[in-house]
Amino acid sequence: MRLLNISAFFFAIASALLLYGLNYDTRRLEAEVQSKERLAERARDDIAVLKAERGTLARPDRIDALARQIGLAPPRVDQFASGREVSDLDDHQDRGNGR
Repeated sequence: MRLLNISAFFFAIASALLLYGLNYDTRRLEAEVQSKERLAERARDDIAVLKAERGTLARPDRIDALARQIGLAPPRVDQFASGREVSDLDDHQDRGNGR
């Protein structure tokens, strides 16, 4: 009977140590997962900001003003090889101007 009690005592101690180690590993893994979730949320926020900035920077009215400042202008008729490109360009400009 005494041997059984001593065995049960050591089994209980071993189980307690095992559970303590398991609890410690679980908390460490949980902290790591939370850290990765915060990092992913930060990345999603950065992506949203970058998309908004890209939308602002790609506005046609902004690009047109900048292009004219550096001396660019719409293509002239004499820059095309055939009249077909000119008519396509005119159609495109008419649609852009709401005509």
